[in-house]
Amino acid sequence: MVQFIKQLWRRYQSVLSYLIFGGLTTVINFIVFGIFDQFWPYWIANTIAWLLSVLFAYVTNKRWVFESHTPTFRAVLAEMTSFFGFRLLSYFVDQGIMIVGISVLHGNSLLVKLIDQIIIVLLNWFFSKLFIFKDRQH
Repeated sequence: MVQFIKQLWRRYQSVLSYLIFGGLTTVINFIVFGIFDQFWPYWIANTIAWLLSVLFAYVTNKRWVFESHTPTFRAVLAEMTSFFGFRLLSYFVDQGIMIVGISVLHGNSLLVKLIDQIIIVLLNWFFSKLFIFKDRQH
């Protein structure tokens, strides 16, 4: 049984790692949003939550999810630019969902945030897998 679990881990390590760290990133995003949403407009709370969770996501995606090894500063800079660029794109999707869900549909901000994060995690996985870390994986 242990051998079977190890085989599954090796085969699906990237996806499983992303689910674990993507889940943690989502938890960070959700908690930070919940805290700041009490004091500031939701779109400011969402921006702060996005910023902190993206910083966490970059480190965890680079090191443990996609095991990216960038040997030069130039390579690190290119990877970071790509990562933050695609995350900025997903930020606009994120803000759009929040605006529609809260301001237009008058939904509960935490419920809208939860639905939003499911969509954003999937979007970010595709960006990371297909564009950001694609040439840097083992």
